[in-house]
Amino acid sequence: MNDLIIREASLADAPRLLEIYSPYVTDTVITFEYEVPSQEEFQSRIETIKRRYPYLVCEEQGRVIGYAYADTYMIRPAYDWCAEVSIYVDRECRGRGAGRALYRELFERLKSMHVLNLYAVITSENEKSIGFHRRLGFETFAVFEQVGYKQGRWLDVTWMQKFLGEHRKDPLQVEFAGKGRA
Repeated sequence: MNDLIIREASLADAPRLLEIYSPYVTDTVITFEYEVPSQEEFQSRIETIKRRYPYLVCEEQGRVIGYAYADTYMIRPAYDWCAEVSIYVDRECRGRGAGRALYRELFERLKSMHVLNLYAVITSENEKSIGFHRRLGFETFAVFEQVGYKQGRWLDVTWMQKFLGEHRKDPLQVEFAGKGRA
């Protein structure tokens, strides 16, 4: 494995992250977005997510090759111990360990925040992502049939989950990265 550096994303990373994300929007059904977001929109997403959760990038030889972040699973306070995770790696850089390194660090940070449940929402035909998540301890708990329409067809979505810790009667409060529940 090459020397990979995992660090917090900054707004200055937005152009490169958007460059990584754009082909997933335009060429695949991996994301259900139809249009590539503007750089301003992408920066706004980074800012919003970082108010509560880690947003990480992976660098290889000084170049960002992937990113991962957690986001709100549901908006009600009873769901605070849950987070949805997402990851994108430059399509030319897959298989170098960036995904595993990003998720390892993301999961450690989420665990230290007292997040217990992780959810990954994956287009069902994205077998590589389902396999990747399974190898990291995620299990499928639901498949929603024909819930998304993109590129002229209806698509199923697989929901996977992973538990980071014990579900105690009196759980520790989640310590959000930034301002918390706003």
